Amino acid sequence: MEDALLPVTIGTVFLLLGLLQVKHMFADFFLQTPKMLSGRCSYWHMGRAQHASVHAIGSIIVFIIMGAPLGFLGLIVALEWLAHFHIDFGKGFYSDRKALQPNQAKYWHAMGFDQFLHQLTYLAMAWAWSSFAH
Repeated sequence: MEDALLPVTIGTVFLLLGLLQVKHMFADFFLQTPKMLSGRCSYWHMGRAQHASVHAIGSIIVFIIMGAPLGFLGLIVALEWLAHFHIDFGKGFYSDRKALQPNQAKYWHAMGFDQFLHQLTYLAMAWAWSSFAH
């Protein structure tokens, strides 16, 4: 199985990060439904769980492309699902509590911090892939 894995190079890490960025753009912006976007201040929100699952499915595709072993794939995707669910809960809870609207700077601060945390998640996933998936 190891022969099927891509060697860890700067290029393959950039490829992985690029694929995760494409996945993120679609999952976070183009594939959200009204159910995923409403009621986000509640902790257990089925729409948020579905949204995190869209991210997980996208990451499964990315890591299959990258040749990650199935054990690694299952663990990294489960951890990403948990991280994404909780990052989005934090933003939703804060934004609803403050009644933030897109015409307010704090709305964009919350959006930017949310996206920053997602990007840190992808850096951690790339580190884990390069450290443990080979």
